[in-house]
Amino acid sequence: MNTSSPAVSNNLVWAILSTLFCCLPLGIVSIIHAAKVNGLLAAGDIAGARDASEKAKKWAIYAAIAGIVVTILYFVLFTMLGLGGAMSGASSY
Repeated sequence: MNTSSPAVSNNLVWAILSTLFCCLPLGIVSIIHAAKVNGLLAAGDIAGARDASEKAKKWAIYAAIAGIVVTILYFVLFTMLGLGGAMSGASSY
């Protein structure tokens, strides 16, 4: 019989990366859930550890999606305002 605890990924690396590079608030939620995984495993709560792991993964994905959407919106608005400013500046001469 195997007495070791099952391997449950805590997704901490993804949580940290999504916090640093994508969306800080959503990434922090992911880090909080990822930090719970090892403690739950040590306490023998396998189902709770798997749930926390899935939540950490889900929030890291949400943070990545939010980061991508915000970046796209930023570039779209920057391009529109940049072109609009260039056109109005050219017509004022």
